[in-house]
Amino acid sequence: VRHHQEIHVVMGNEACDLDSTVSALALAYFLAKTSSAPKAAFIPVLNIPRADFALRTETTFLLREQGIPAASLIFRDEIDLGGLHRAGLLSLTLVDHHVLPGADAALEEAVVEVLDHRPLERDRAPGCQVTAEPVGSCATLVTERIAQGPPGVLDRPTAALLHGTILLDCVNLSPAAGKVTPRDMACVSLLEARFPELPARDTVFEALQAAKFDVSGLTTEQMLRKDLKVLSGDELLLAISAIYVDLETFLRRPGLLQDLDAFCQARGYAGLVAMMISFNECNEPSRQLAVYSRHETLRSTVCQALEEATAPSLHLQPLPSPWSCVGAYAQGNALASRKKVLPILRAAL
Repeated sequence: VRHHQEIHVVMGNEACDLDSTVSALALAYFLAKTSSAPKAAFIPVLNIPRADFALRTETTFLLREQGIPAASLIFRDEIDLGGLHRAGLLSLTLVDHHVLPGADAALEEAVVEVLDHRPLERDRAPGCQVTAEPVGSCATLVTERIAQGPPGVLDRPTAALLHGTILLDCVNLSPAAGKVTPRDMACVSLLEARFPELPARDTVFEALQAAKFDVSGLTTEQMLRKDLKVLSGDELLLAISAIYVDLETFLRRPGLLQDLDAFCQARGYAGLVAMMISFNECNEPSRQLAVYSRHETLRSTVCQALEEATAPSLHLQPLPSPWSCVGAYAQGNALASRKKVLPILRAAL
């Protein structure tokens, strides 16, 4: 701010999963190499506090593999975006999301570009460049952008980051998982053609999948925070956590009920929906749900909305639960990911 240095931040969403992280790193690197704005500094920002980085086990694994030390990354609690914006020095590119949370509403005016793979929930200002395409991974859109740029900008570490991210997001390009599109496949092929020494797809995917699901060292609180979205109703907040173990293992964790109570109380959540996902040897997903709340009305409202949902139908079968404040289900429709369940929960709130 003292030096009037223009800062162009590239930032992913608050979940800060591998797709958000790699999309931000790769696009900021590309812009820094190719931009015609000589004065601006291009900064990828990981949209979580540094203390939460350890929870992103697949991300820490892939960056470590590519020789990118955590010390060289910039996290959300290490840069004052509000201060930069008030000084008129901030440009913001959003990747892997296009709506800033309420707490960041003041930064909306700084958004100059959006790259996202979700349907648009709102229009952007006329000067904002928007790319919103229904592909499996935002890293696919970043790869396409880099591929259209000057030759030679894409280097091997960046290619390896993008390649691994698309493979993980699109479940190793498996059509059965319902994520992959022809554009995702084309980008993986393009990266492999340019860098034939990239490891085999199965090797990359299995290593990342193992790292993502390795929650062995995490507390229950860290597991709940690892992949967390929060919905706000008129009066209350509902947490939705993706959990990478099966429901039986999760419910048997020592002190689980106290941990759920403490987690929700500390953050002001009225309830929590835990969406379990695990995979069999053929990489076919299996999903289960747990609905926790001490407020019986909220719990029964959420359970009823999930049971009766038709767009999509979740095909829920009730499972035994050790506690009255936790509803448990097997989810027959394994293709209904959190992205598809969130609108059901939003409507229920």
